Amino acid sequence: MRAHLLLAAGLLGLIEAVAPGPLVRVLTRVAYRNAEDAEPKPWVLAAARVEGILIVAGALVGLFRLARAGDEGEAAGEPSTVSGGE
Repeated sequence: MRAHLLLAAGLLGLIEAVAPGPLVRVLTRVAYRNAEDAEPKPWVLAAARVEGILIVAGALVGLFRLARAGDEGEAAGEPSTVSGGE
C-alpha cells in the first residue's frame, strides 16, 4: 500500500515538474471563486516545477528504501513486505 502511494505521489510530481502551467491553472480555478481575474506571478511556474522535482525525488527515495528493506528481509529469510498480498 505504501509503495502505491509513493508511486502516485511520484507521478503527480512528475506531471507538475513537466507541465506546471496547466496544473497551476486547474488549482487556481479550484481555489478561487473568480479565477479569471487571478494572474500568477512569473516565479510561480518555476516554484511549481521545483516542487514537482522535490516530490519526485522524495517518492524515489521512499521507493528505494522500501525495496532495500524488502531485499534485506528476503536475505534474512523473512517474507517480503513490498510484494506482500495487500
